[in-house]
Amino acid sequence: MSSSICISLVQMASLRGQLEANLQTHLRAIALSAQHQADVVMFPELSLTGYELDLAAELAINEQHQIVQTLSDAAIEHNVLVITGCPMPAQQGKAHIGALLCFADGRVLSYQKQYLHQGEAQFCAPGSQPCHFEVKGHNLALAICADFADPRHAQQARQANIDIYLASALITAGGYAADSEILAGIAQQGQCQVLLANYIGQTGGWQACGQSAIWNSQGKQVFAADDSACLVLCDIRDGQSAARRVPI
Repeated sequence: MSSSICISLVQMASLRGQLEANLQTHLRAIALSAQHQADVVMFPELSLTGYELDLAAELAINEQHQIVQTLSDAAIEHNVLVITGCPMPAQQGKAHIGALLCFADGRVLSYQKQYLHQGEAQFCAPGSQPCHFEVKGHNLALAICADFADPRHAQQARQANIDIYLASALITAGGYAADSEILAGIAQQGQCQVLLANYIGQTGGWQACGQSAIWNSQGKQVFAADDSACLVLCDIRDGQSAARRVPI
C-alpha cells in the first residue's frame, strides 16, 4: 500500500442530548483536523448526542436531517471524510446506534451497529450490514464499540481485505485493558492497522477514559492518548503507522 493516509481520532466529551452544541464541537474538530492534513475525521460512538440510550429514539436523525447537511458541507469544504456517531431511526420505537459517513465528494452513507452491548437492546435495534469503504487506495471497515467484541465483525472485515479497521467507542478505565487486547488481536490476525476513537468525561452514566489509540499490523499499540480533549493524528503509509496528539 503506497498511498499515505492521515486519520484524525477526535477524543472529546459530549453534552447530554445537546445536538447543536455538540455539532459545534464537531465542526471545530473537523476544521482543526483539516489544518493538520487529515483525510478522515472519526468521532466516538453517539458523539452528537452522547451515549444517552434513553434519549436515542427521541433524538434519532436520518440522512436528510439539517445537521447531516451541515456535516456534509464541512466534509466538502475541508476535503475530508467525516464519521460521526448518532442515533438513527429504527422500528418499534427504538433507535439504531448509528454512524454517518460524510464524504468529501458530497456522498453521505450510514451504518448501524450490528452487535449490541448488554443492556442496549432495551432502547436500540441492531443493524444488519457491515460498513466497508475506500479512501485514498485504502480499504477501511467501521466498528461501533461492541461490534469489535464479536468475532464475526472482524471476520467480515478480513474477508473484505480491509487494511484499516476503525473503532468508534465508549470505553471506561475498567474495560480498557480487555478491549485493547481484543483490538490488538484484530490487528494481528487481520494484518491491518486498528484505530480507536474514545470519549473523555461522563456520558450515559459511564466515565470514559480517553486513551484513543492505534495498533499496527503486528498488534502493537504504537500510540495512546491521555484522558484530555485532543486529536490523535494517525499517519499510515506502506503498512507503517505513527501518531501524534494535538490538544483541542
